[in-house]
Amino acid sequence: MSSAHNKSAAVAAILADVDAGRTPDAATLRDAVRALLSDLAKRAPGRSVEVRVPPYGAVQCVPGPRHTRGTPPNVVEMDPVTWVLLAAGRLEWDEAVTQGRIRASGTRADISDYIPM
Repeated sequence: MSSAHNKSAAVAAILADVDAGRTPDAATLRDAVRALLSDLAKRAPGRSVEVRVPPYGAVQCVPGPRHTRGTPPNVVEMDPVTWVLLAAGRLEWDEAVTQGRIRASGTRADISDYIPM
């Protein structure tokens, strides 16, 4: 089975759980989050923004000034389900920010141009 198929299956399973009001399986959620973060890093190569989805992963992405030490100046953080919903196009960036589901700091932290994927 290809990794693209595995990612699609994991994302579909998470969306089905959310739609049914169920708590997503942790291992499936982890796999979906990591695959989608990897896709984001490929779609927006760079190191000027750090996207964090604890406890499953983080990537540096978006072209621009590179950050190498300490806390990056541009950080986006959200829970795993919010990340999957954003990446899948089921939740809009502005709506998630307004709802407090995304914590974004820094002048380059708006990654809405790169999602959904």
